[in-house]
Amino acid sequence: MALKFFQVDAFSSKPFAGNPAAVMPLPEWLPDATLQAIAAEHNLAETAFFVPQGRDFHLRWFTPTVEMDLCGHATLASAYIVLNELDRSRDNVVFHTRSGALTVTRDGDRLTMDFPALKTEPASASEVAPVEEALGAKVIDLRKGWTYIAVLESEDAVRTLAPDTSRIAALPRDVIATARGAKADFVSRAFVPKVGIPEDPVTGKAHCGLVPYWSEVLERKTFFARQLSKRGGELWLRLEGDRVKISGHAVLTVTGQVHI
Repeated sequence: MALKFFQVDAFSSKPFAGNPAAVMPLPEWLPDATLQAIAAEHNLAETAFFVPQGRDFHLRWFTPTVEMDLCGHATLASAYIVLNELDRSRDNVVFHTRSGALTVTRDGDRLTMDFPALKTEPASASEVAPVEEALGAKVIDLRKGWTYIAVLESEDAVRTLAPDTSRIAALPRDVIATARGAKADFVSRAFVPKVGIPEDPVTGKAHCGLVPYWSEVLERKTFFARQLSKRGGELWLRLEGDRVKISGHAVLTVTGQVHI
């Protein structure tokens, strides 16, 4: 059996930047072990699979090692495929996921995702030193939730990080490093070795926590952000109550078939 797949670079307006995701539309679900094996074969940060659910779709995300509860860039990539390859007449698509219904809408030359805001709380003083040792940098504020958000002194401190990912993997949580930006409202990098990804190039889910944090610090609701990985990415963001609107570009780079 041959199944079509697409590879999309999300959060970038040009190919070979942003965060690549494999996207596989399926007529029906394959066994979970097969989905995981396909994701491992692609060996990208995420592989997204979706099946029709009425006019909507049921969407799932897999890293090379585990299934995820929420993923931004692979949702953006999946919406790009639905709206540009499968049905150009549509203006939006709804995905039903482990994190509820996620709507993605055309927004000029970008796509805008409606995601849940993820709250964090101050970490304890005893948690700061291990995070600093893992990052190799001074942390001026540390928040925790599903991950650590480590606030650094400057954009340059985030850009030049050379963390010890084995130490990050030993922490109770993965780590997102962030700081105020020079030409962006804030910048970040995301280190998630616990799910098999030493550094995620551009991370939609991270911004579900970064936006509420920076909204409180900067006293505003709209942001332009950059993720400072080697590939780099750009995001336009808006906090609306308990939701975060995440906008970005996407580019199709690869099409092919998976033979099972």
